Amino acid sequence: MQTVTVSPKFQVVIPKSVRETLQLRPGQKMQVVEYEGRIELIPERDIKELRGFLKGINTKFDREGDRV
Repeated sequence: MQTVTVSPKFQVVIPKSVRETLQLRPGQKMQVVEYEGRIELIPERDIKELRGFLKGINTKFDREGDRV
């Protein structure tokens, strides 16, 4: 786990290793979510980048009768 510091302007720098792993770009928008006392940053992705991300998902499960 890496540590960052909040600046007087409430800014943080995302560590380089995280930026590279998530393929973040300058100017990219991110969703900010407060969840159970923590902050989560979720990168917004172009819809084209999401193609195939559910490949191999298991769709074989029992559904409620009124949801079929």
